[in-house]
Amino acid sequence: MTKLKSMRNFCCTAIAGCAVLLLSGCFGSSRSTGSGYEVTGIPASSFREPTPYGMVLIKRGSIKLGGEQEDSLWGSNVPQKEVSVESFWMDEKEVTNSKYRQFVFWVRDSIIRTRLADPQYGGDESYMITEDKYGEPVTPHLNWAKPIPWEKPDEDQLRAINSVYIIHPYTKEKMLDASQMNYRYETFDYTQAALRRNRLNPDERNRNTDIATDASQQVIISKDTAYINEDGQIIRQTINRPLSGAYDFVNTYIVNIYPDTTCWVNDFPNSSNETYMRLYFSHASYNDYPVVGVSWEQANAFCAWRTEYLMAGLGAQAKYIQRYRLPTEAEWEYAARGMENNRFPWKSDGSKDDNSCYYANFKPERGNYTKDGSLITTKVASYKPNSFGLYDMAGNVAEWTSTEYTQAGVLKMSDMNPELSYNAAKEDPYDMKKKTIRGGSWKDPEKFIESSWRTYEYQNEQRSYIGFRCVRTQVN
Repeated sequence: MTKLKSMRNFCCTAIAGCAVLLLSGCFGSSRSTGSGYEVTGIPASSFREPTPYGMVLIKRGSIKLGGEQEDSLWGSNVPQKEVSVESFWMDEKEVTNSKYRQFVFWVRDSIIRTRLADPQYGGDESYMITEDKYGEPVTPHLNWAKPIPWEKPDEDQLRAINSVYIIHPYTKEKMLDASQMNYRYETFDYTQAALRRNRLNPDERNRNTDIATDASQQVIISKDTAYINEDGQIIRQTINRPLSGAYDFVNTYIVNIYPDTTCWVNDFPNSSNETYMRLYFSHASYNDYPVVGVSWEQANAFCAWRTEYLMAGLGAQAKYIQRYRLPTEAEWEYAARGMENNRFPWKSDGSKDDNSCYYANFKPERGNYTKDGSLITTKVASYKPNSFGLYDMAGNVAEWTSTEYTQAGVLKMSDMNPELSYNAAKEDPYDMKKKTIRGGSWKDPEKFIESSWRTYEYQNEQRSYIGFRCVRTQVN
C-alpha cells in the first residue's frame, strides 16, 4: 500500500513537471519565484500603427451631441445626449477630385489588365498571377507589376485599352466609358456574426443552461449580394437563407463608382452650369477641390478600395491595420466641434473674424454666394483648420456619415460609440435609405454649417454639394 501511494505521488509529480516544462519551453513566459512559477503573459505583436497619410488623430472623449439651443429655423428642440467616442484617425481634408480620380483610374486599369489576359484580346497570361514563387497554385489575381503598354501597343493590346473608352458622337472626343467603371468588394459583418442568436452551435444561442435549445430550429440570415448580368447591368439582391457557415456573413457589393458629373445641371435648373458638368471632375484646375456627385454607396466603395490598396502594400503587417470607413454621426460632430466643444469648428459664435474675413465657404447672404470669396466649392484647406487640425468641417461640401438618419437621432443610440447602421436593400422602402449628412456646404446659409446641424440624403443620390472624408479607428 505504501509502495502504491509512493508511485501515485511520483506520477502526479512527473505529470506536473512535464506541464511546467512544456509551458516554459514552448512560450518562455513563466517566471521562477520563491514559491514556483507565475503567469506573466505572452507578449503580443510589437507592431505600432504609423500615422495614416493625410490624417490626424482625434483622441477619445465625450460631448453633448446635438444642438444646445432651440432650432430657430423649424422652432423645435434638437435631441441631445451626452456620448463618448473612441480615438480615431480622420482625413484632415475632404477627399479631392485628384484622390477619387486615382480610384477611378485603378478600376480602369484593372479592367484593362483583365482583358489583356483574356484570349479574346491576345491572352497575355503574364497579366494574371496564378502561382506563387514556389509554383503552387493560388487564387488568380492581377499582376500590377506588369505595366500596361500605353505607348506602343500591338493590335490586340490596343483593342483591350480602347475597350474602356467611347467616342463622343458629336465632339469625337475619346472619353472614359463611365458605365464600365464598376468596383466589386466584399465585407464581413462582424456584428451580425457575433450575435448569440446567430451562433452556429444551437446550444450557444441561450445563456440559460436550464433551457434546452431546439437544435432543429433554423436561423435565417440576410446577406447582400450582387452580380452583373449579360446586358452589363448591376443586379443587387438581399437574400434570406438558413445559416450554414461563416460565409453567410459576407456581403458582396458591385458599385459603379464614376461620379455623376451631371449633378451640376440637375441640382440647379435654369442655371448655366455646363462648364462644371464637363470640367469639374476631369480638369487639372479642380484637382484639389472636393469631389462631389458621389453617393453614399460610392463613398463606401472608395473606403473599401482605399483599405485594400493600403493592405496590398503592407504584406504581413496588413492584418494589424483597421479599415477605412465613413465617420459615424457622433464621430463627425465630436471632431467638428474641436477640442473646445465649439458651436462652429472655430471658437467664435459668428462666421467672420475681427477683420471681417469669413471662416468657411458657405452662402453668407441670400443669392450672394461670392461674399466669402467663392462661388461654388473652393480648394480644400483654403480656410484655417479647427483645433484638431481638420479643414472645412463647416461649409465647402456637406459630408456623408455612416449613420442611418432618423428624426430621433441620438436618442435611439447608445451613449458609447453611438451608431445606427443600416445598409438598405434595393427593395426597401425609400424612406429607409436616408443617411445623415453633416457640415453644410457652399450653397447653405450660416445655420446649416453649425457643428450640430443634421440633415439627410438618400444613399444612392449624388449631389453637387455633398462629398466625404474617411476615418480609421485607432488601435491604442
